[in-house]
Amino acid sequence: MSPSTGGDVALGDRLGLKPGTVVQELGWDEDVDDDVRRAIEDAIDADMVDGDHGDVVDAVVLWWRDDDGDLVDALVDSLTDLVGGGAIWLLSPKVGRPGAVDPADVAESAPIAGLSTTTTVAVGREWTGTRLVAPKSR
Repeated sequence: MSPSTGGDVALGDRLGLKPGTVVQELGWDEDVDDDVRRAIEDAIDADMVDGDHGDVVDAVVLWWRDDDGDLVDALVDSLTDLVGGGAIWLLSPKVGRPGAVDPADVAESAPIAGLSTTTTVAVGREWTGTRLVAPKSR
C-alpha cells in the first residue's frame, strides 16, 4: 500500500465517508486540492456528483474562499439535495493562505443557515474542512 493510499483512507475516515456514500461537490475551481478530491472519491469508491445531480446526496463538499460571496446563501443552497442527517464539509483555505475564511464567519453563518458546526480537520496542505450538520429534528 502506498503512503498516498494510506492517506486517502485516513482522510475518508476523518470525513466519515465510506464506499457507497453519495457526495455532491460544490464550489469547484482551479485552486482546489486534487489530492483531496481523489482521496474523497477513493473513500466513496465513486466520482463525486455536481450541483445538477437532481437526487438526494449523503454529504456535500463545499469548496469556499473568502471572496466567493455570501456564505449563508451558499450553505442554504448546499442543503437543497442533502439527505436528512447528512453533513456539509465546508473546505476553505487554511488561515494565513489566500482566500482563507475567518472561523468567526463560519461560526456566525452556520446557525443562520440552520446548521451547527461539529468539527474542523486539516484536509491537505492548503485546506481545512469544517463539518456542518442540521440539528436533529424531534
